[in-house]
Amino acid sequence: MNAKTTPRVDIIPEECKGCQLCVGECPKNVIKMSEKINQFGYNYAEYTGEGCIGCGMCFYACPEPGTITVYKK
Repeated sequence: MNAKTTPRVDIIPEECKGCQLCVGECPKNVIKMSEKINQFGYNYAEYTGEGCIGCGMCFYACPEPGTITVYKK
């Protein structure tokens, strides 16, 4: 699979409040908490870069609208 057909997750660091709900819901464990902090002082969730299956569980778990976008093939 190439970049256009591989599912992936985009997370906006500035919108993430660090609740970790997406981390707990990901069946492939491809989301982790960053050691960096955003402008509001939260450690934010980030996609590890590979292994996403495009299930959308992270999207549905996130309480912050628009923070997570899942791209499927």
